Amino acid sequence: MALTYASYLKIDELLSLQLPRSDPPEHDETLFIIIHQTYELWFKQTLHELDRLRDDLSANRLYESLATLKRVRMILKTIVAQLDILETMTPMSFASFRSRLDTASGFQSMQFRELEFLLGFKRAEMMRYYPPDTPGYAAVQRRLNGRTLVDHLYDFLAHQGARIGPELRERDVTQPVQPSPALQDELLRIYQTRPDVVLLLELLMDIDEGLQEWRYRHVKIVERTIGAKQGTGGSLGVEFLKKSLFQPVFADLWAIRVRL
Repeated sequence: MALTYASYLKIDELLSLQLPRSDPPEHDETLFIIIHQTYELWFKQTLHELDRLRDDLSANRLYESLATLKRVRMILKTIVAQLDILETMTPMSFASFRSRLDTASGFQSMQFRELEFLLGFKRAEMMRYYPPDTPGYAAVQRRLNGRTLVDHLYDFLAHQGARIGPELRERDVTQPVQPSPALQDELLRIYQTRPDVVLLLELLMDIDEGLQEWRYRHVKIVERTIGAKQGTGGSLGVEFLKKSLFQPVFADLWAIRVRL
């Protein structure tokens, strides 16, 4: 049989994956499912791109890194914009099928946890919420024990002549990335002398800002929909989500703004 658009993209299988649990189906449950399935696809693509970026940074490939960062920036803009669609669902519409979600919760998104860990927001204590047989558990554990994107940025900066001290190169990668005054001095010098590298650093700022925008919008849509109620499936809800607000990925890049 000849390859077709439908067979290449497995359209039949794809369109069979939206299965509302409400009976009769509540109208907005289909939207809810499609939005979240789409998020998981974008998370998969973002991880795919950031893994390439990680390798390109360590190999000192500047222009390839720039291209990947531009793509990731656009993905983040897209997933933030999708919240505008989800906000057309009223709290009453969500309440009409919320109980059918049972123990399911966005808190359980293993790919988003992978993204957090890859970007340096390491929290080993999060693993206690996921049984080891949870699909995706091994991948998240690998991210927890692996180097972050910031660690690979250190490799790139060292290639560019920056002095990256052993406290950064030999740090415990299972711990969150912490700001470094010594690194900030090196970054300031790069900003003053290397406009080509500054292009990359500013794209990293775009990624950081885009992720923080998504977190903020996500918190507000949850708060708007369920208020201070416990999260779906018994998850920790709005107050837990607020704890991750304004947590920068590239803290040193933010810290030097006052000195530029």
